[in-house]
Amino acid sequence: MSRLLILCLVLIMSPLVRAEAQPEVRGTWMTTTANDAIADPANTAESMKRLRAIGLNTVYVETWKNGYTQFPSRVLLDTVGVDRRPALVKADPSDSDESAASAGRDLLQETLIEAHRNGLIYVAWFEYGFMASYKDTDNHLRRLKPEWLTNTAEGEQVSSQNPFVWMNPLHPEVRDFLMGIMLEAVDKYDLDGVQLDDRIAWPVTMGYDPYTIEQYKLEHDGAAPPADPRDPDWVRWRAEKVGDFAERFYRELKQKRPHLLVSISPAIYPWSLENYACDWKTWSRRGWMDEYLPQIYRFNYETYERDWPAQMDAAGPDRLMDLIAGIRVVGEGPDTTWPEMVQKMNLPRTTGAGGHCHWFSRGVLDVYEQQLTEFYDVANEGHAPHPRLGSHWRPLPVVAEADDQDLRLWRVNVTTPGKYRVIMHDGEAWSVVESRFFYAGEAELEIENAARVELLVDRR
Repeated sequence: MSRLLILCLVLIMSPLVRAEAQPEVRGTWMTTTANDAIADPANTAESMKRLRAIGLNTVYVETWKNGYTQFPSRVLLDTVGVDRRPALVKADPSDSDESAASAGRDLLQETLIEAHRNGLIYVAWFEYGFMASYKDTDNHLRRLKPEWLTNTAEGEQVSSQNPFVWMNPLHPEVRDFLMGIMLEAVDKYDLDGVQLDDRIAWPVTMGYDPYTIEQYKLEHDGAAPPADPRDPDWVRWRAEKVGDFAERFYRELKQKRPHLLVSISPAIYPWSLENYACDWKTWSRRGWMDEYLPQIYRFNYETYERDWPAQMDAAGPDRLMDLIAGIRVVGEGPDTTWPEMVQKMNLPRTTGAGGHCHWFSRGVLDVYEQQLTEFYDVANEGHAPHPRLGSHWRPLPVVAEADDQDLRLWRVNVTTPGKYRVIMHDGEAWSVVESRFFYAGEAELEIENAARVELLVDRR
């Protein structure tokens, strides 16, 4: 038998070798603004299913916005008298009157369940951070906590830098409040991570409020802050105060739940330090945070590639896998073209970084769904494992079967013992019934008014 024939037979009889997706974050931010991906329970369910099918493994979902939590919060209730956004108050200035007609639902619970049902890692995105509100929003924080707000040298609550009202990052009550709503969410929900945005910062045009001036004088022999808001020492002083909170954010969340992903999505470095007193390069060098997602929201690949080395340097050579590129897909201005999208996604891969995250889900679902599905090629390569949490952190749900005779009884066969959340669907939405330990084997559940019942792994 000829060598050529033998080789052909070996190739024919050998199993096909399938390329496997390498570990990387494939994420997207999900917001209630300018899209309807999470506008109601049905949309949420469909969006999470599609995102997983496209090939994503992580979602960063809006949780704190314009002065209100997107979940019922005891901390918020004790602070301003409401536990979430009340009816007739818009979560975003662009919201329609119709969408603001009813009070905010428990969006965190709704999106968390659907994400985990589809094997997605869920990071609660406390988007607004130290921002109290949009400039035209008259919310409870602005009315009831004016002493928490910072201002410009002219005494204005809104500066030329951005159209938002900011809480004072130095004020101890502000710090306690922001930590309080985040720790509360970690206690109540089986989160995989918590993220603060580029609003864990201090606009350099602000900081001339009475509280900050007093604290500055105490540390500078009675001297007032410089009149020039961009004075390097004055910027550095405020950056150190923001850094104090950043360390607290990281350490308290890790103490609460060690496996929790503690995430930051800052503005690009060094612009973040020069304009918003956010020195995340120093934070990374000190080992704080599990991942950094700098918002490199450039319209074209040329400027994106130009800014990328500075982000790698800020993260540090030993932490490149903790660096996730924030990629602009859609937003103000034209959509990013698909050829440039491919280049932007590939750059972190070729430079040893930990992945990419799309701004925002509308671009993933409504603009480039087919192209991204082909790019990730889950059908042939499988889903990419998360760099820190791996492939099996969020297994698909264990589905219970209804009893033929008693509609209240459900039976479920558990193969892996552990703690699970029991969830039920009432025909409109999912809710959590209980969380408890299950041994391997068959278990019987008694749940009334359920159309479907499932078990989700509980990592708490």
